[in-house]
Amino acid sequence: MGLTYSKTTLIGMQAPVFMLPDTVSGQSFSLAQLCSDRVTAVMFICNHCPYVKHIEKQLADLVKEYQPKGVSFIAISANDAQSYPQDAPDKLRQYAANVGYTFPYLYDETQQVAKAYGAECTPEFYLFDKVLSCIYHGRFDDSSPGKTTPVTGNDFRAALDAALLDKLINEQYPAMGCNIKWKS
Repeated sequence: MGLTYSKTTLIGMQAPVFMLPDTVSGQSFSLAQLCSDRVTAVMFICNHCPYVKHIEKQLADLVKEYQPKGVSFIAISANDAQSYPQDAPDKLRQYAANVGYTFPYLYDETQQVAKAYGAECTPEFYLFDKVLSCIYHGRFDDSSPGKTTPVTGNDFRAALDAALLDKLINEQYPAMGCNIKWKS
């Protein structure tokens, strides 16, 4: 599990559209069905990544805090479930329930959605405004497994707060975590 950093995303990029199955509800959803008329967060996560596990509780808590403010959260796992069975849809559903995720946890089996977004690692966060233009791409915070830095979500939280006030998001740091497990 080599440490991977996200690439720079052009702020202003339109959110790539998708139709993906939700591992929690069993239904398929499009971006148009899940997005907010205020702020939409698209998060590339998975079950087995130690960087995701490191923030899972604080992420679940942050989502519960910001959903009532009009933010829509969408998680996508794009890992190759053949090579990483713990990231298979049935395991994603179970993990979401255990952690207390209150957002759709979609599975990108073809990995085309992850490629369209330019996602490189887990966890990786994107924020889109009401017209689905990218306004933030980066990390949750500067903590990581093995460091003593507490998990706060401060970078993502600051971006959410600015987005809700229609302010420019000045600080954008690359996401870091495990690389997405691409099919060969």
